[in-house]
Amino acid sequence: MEIDGVEHQKVFEVDLGHLMAFDSHHTFPTQPPLSREDLVKQALQKGTELVQAIADSLFTLPATEDVDGPLVKLPAPLTRLPREKHLPKPKPPTKWDAFAKKKGIQKKKKDKVLYDEQSGTWKRRYGYDRANDEDAVPIIEAKETDDPTEDPFAKRKENKRNRVDKQEKNRLQNLKEAAKFGALPSHVQLAATALPITGTQAAPKKVTKDELGNVAGIAATSTASGGKFDKKLAGEKPPQHKGKYRKFLPVAEGTGMGSLERQQTEKILNKIMSKNSHDILNVNKAVTVQTVKKEKKRNNDKARASSTDSKLKPKKKPFKKGDFKKSSGKGDFKKSSGKGDFKKSSAKPKQ
Repeated sequence: MEIDGVEHQKVFEVDLGHLMAFDSHHTFPTQPPLSREDLVKQALQKGTELVQAIADSLFTLPATEDVDGPLVKLPAPLTRLPREKHLPKPKPPTKWDAFAKKKGIQKKKKDKVLYDEQSGTWKRRYGYDRANDEDAVPIIEAKETDDPTEDPFAKRKENKRNRVDKQEKNRLQNLKEAAKFGALPSHVQLAATALPITGTQAAPKKVTKDELGNVAGIAATSTASGGKFDKKLAGEKPPQHKGKYRKFLPVAEGTGMGSLERQQTEKILNKIMSKNSHDILNVNKAVTVQTVKKEKKRNNDKARASSTDSKLKPKKKPFKKGDFKKSSGKGDFKKSSGKGDFKKSSAKPKQ
């Protein structure tokens, strides 16, 4: 069926606010029943027609030219879509809300800034570097009723801590009351049902006599000696030993159990020596090791003897350049005025 833009507006209901189009009169035939492939084919065909109807309606709106192309402004949506979740229930009034309503107290909006008397400037009411911060006060004016032995700074911190704890307790209690009426979101509802508020938890289970005895026995035998050398309380019974005792051989030698330890040791050594004895005792390797040791010892003795002989021999003074100077004569050398220097004399040798 060929459908132009005008017919689309008559056949389909288009809501451009939600970019949605639907056909309220369309039904799938039940007789004869369609196969899965036919249903998918008809659904794709109907979806294509609906998207085409939305596109045709968009081109009827006034557009403005832009770098990316024409832009249109969508109208307000006409269809009211159902909510995904139910409407939230109103929260029950807190203790302060009930008290304020009873006394006629109306909530007033507070200013975000206050005048700080310490610095003489305007600062924020809450947060960092706030106005009239108690922790930033260097001096506290004492009163006649104050205790001179009490630290005023520590008392101020303790009072603040108590106020914070009380406020947190009240907040948890309000969440607990709101959770009873189901006025919280699902994730907050789940967390609020397990809040540790005083008076809401079940009574602790009473410990029986047997359980106390088991705990006392575990504590008594938790030392290194198993409670053997611990001091016993009045009326305390010795701890019950459950299981088998480990048997250890005595350290000292004796005729009874001491000889058993020696026999056990010899048995282990004989087992080690008998097993793979050819690997444990290698004669060729032992001879080679002994030969290498003797050779090393002989070389060390030779090196030590040669070093001793070199120390006993006198050392010759090495000659330096210029120690001998040749004189004008021939064949003679004589010692110069310098130490260790010789020069040739001018006299002729006697005949």
